[in-house]
Amino acid sequence: MNKDIVTLHKELKDGKTTSEELIKESLKLSHEVQEKYNAFVTIIDDAKSKEITDDLLSGIPFGIKDNYSTKDILSTGSSNTLKNYIPFFDATALINLYKHGAVPVNKTVMDEFGMGGTGTTGHTGIVLNPWDTSRMCAGSSAGSACAVAAGVYPYALGSDTGDSIRKPAAYCGIVGYKPTYGMISRYGLFPFASSLDTCGVLARNVNDAAIVVDGMKGKDPKDMTSWDSSNIHLYDSITKEVKGKKLCYIAELCNIENFENPSDELKEHLNNFKENLERIKKLGIEVTEEHVDKTLLNAIASVYVVISCAEATSNMSNLTGIVFGPREDKDDYVSTIKDFRTKNFSPLIKRRFIIGSYVLEAKNKDRYFYNAQRVRRLLVEAWNKLFEKYDAVILPVGSGPAKKLEGSKEILDDTATALEEHLQVGNFGGFPSITIPDGFINDLPVGLNITGKCYDDENVLNIAAAIEDAFDYKNQIAKEVNHD
Repeated sequence: MNKDIVTLHKELKDGKTTSEELIKESLKLSHEVQEKYNAFVTIIDDAKSKEITDDLLSGIPFGIKDNYSTKDILSTGSSNTLKNYIPFFDATALINLYKHGAVPVNKTVMDEFGMGGTGTTGHTGIVLNPWDTSRMCAGSSAGSACAVAAGVYPYALGSDTGDSIRKPAAYCGIVGYKPTYGMISRYGLFPFASSLDTCGVLARNVNDAAIVVDGMKGKDPKDMTSWDSSNIHLYDSITKEVKGKKLCYIAELCNIENFENPSDELKEHLNNFKENLERIKKLGIEVTEEHVDKTLLNAIASVYVVISCAEATSNMSNLTGIVFGPREDKDDYVSTIKDFRTKNFSPLIKRRFIIGSYVLEAKNKDRYFYNAQRVRRLLVEAWNKLFEKYDAVILPVGSGPAKKLEGSKEILDDTATALEEHLQVGNFGGFPSITIPDGFINDLPVGLNITGKCYDDENVLNIAAAIEDAFDYKNQIAKEVNHD
């Protein structure tokens, strides 16, 4: 299953393979990957083939992050609170894909309800990186990234609230695309932070990402934040003609002198990024260094924590054990709710709910929540100012390759926080943002990110596709390495 969507579609149309054969192979690989890396909550062993039409997605298997509502299929959000929850409806994004003949074969593990960037907090256990099992996939779309990188299928669905599609893509050596906020309906996506949540895709090349989002997107009366994108044709707009396009990078995030204790991996990562900028210039793209105030950049992580936790606390107040989920009846409903939430949420989720409740208290709201919203606006304005002069901002993803599962909290100094968290600005502003692989450090993949202005997805993907062609990492399958 290491072929792209267009190639698989042609083979299906030419009779060189069948949908049944692709599904059988994908299910076999699902079980192998599950045993090695723990990527799935559910494997749909009775998945049925679809008719092969002129639609590129018809008959091809794919994976679904476990926070998408799937009718009659277990949908847990990787949380004990929903460990037995089987919805009676499909998410709109899935309905749209089914109309194109796409075939789901599994539900992928995630950080619990999307809250986490490690792939380690799901109720079914840790997702291991298929390049190196001692390292994380990042999160929260860890299982989707792992499965695509391992070659289970050409694409899987994810969701992105801070960097939950784009960083796992970088850590696993694949493509992660978060479209403009509202391009894809969120109806049926379990809400985390509603002003930030975005549906998207993980794939092994930009063309596939475009094809899938073309199939997912569309205005939905059930999601008032969705908008009419019928005039946007992502795949058809990829010409790879980029001469004269203008990109910028932010010096404070990319120049090594801005880091007090840079690791060898960080040095190599930034050096690799700068070398790749020179390759990008050869495509006829202008690349310019720009500056953003360090104080503002250093506030990104705090702003994200405050806003996302506040919204999560509100969104998940319905998880009481009264309506659904495992519960034990106590003497009164308050005791029942307390018991349910105490027993079934992980420590990380509880901490985030406490933060969210604290910043929303009347006495704290202005100091924390409203101030976070003000700084969010300043960050969005800073990026929009760059978009007045440039087609997109190009930056490295994080401070290097996938982090170790053990001791990962001790490897970063404070000066690298903004570099690790800058992708969150894409969610603050609702900007289209895509990560593509751009090299290796110690045999582990690293990635770069391209973020553009709202509704300019065609331009962003076209630039990404041209850059992807200039590199040698398209359609790569993970090759497990041993660093012992």
